[in-house]
Amino acid sequence: MTVDERSRLQLAEALKRMLGDDEGITLTELLPPVGWADVATGHNLLQLEARMDLRFEGVDAQLESLEHRLEVKFERGFRTTLVTMMSLYVTGFAATILTVVLTR
Repeated sequence: MTVDERSRLQLAEALKRMLGDDEGITLTELLPPVGWADVATGHNLLQLEARMDLRFEGVDAQLESLEHRLEVKFERGFRTTLVTMMSLYVTGFAATILTVVLTR
């Protein structure tokens, strides 16, 4: 049986006559505005949770992949900087020693 707006209003009027205006309106407002078939069940929520878990697992995998790529790029940059700095230090040290030796 499909509940339409006319049926809801008739039920509300019957409840108001039976329970009083405030109580009848309160009880009517507690009913869902659609049929019970449209209300989510615990099973629906568990299915939704499972789908969301799968999506989050995918997002986690993507983030881990991104993190790995960033670590690789930072490590390469650090190594390049380290080699450049060490080369400059060695060259500067050698130039200093050569200058000291030649000026004696």
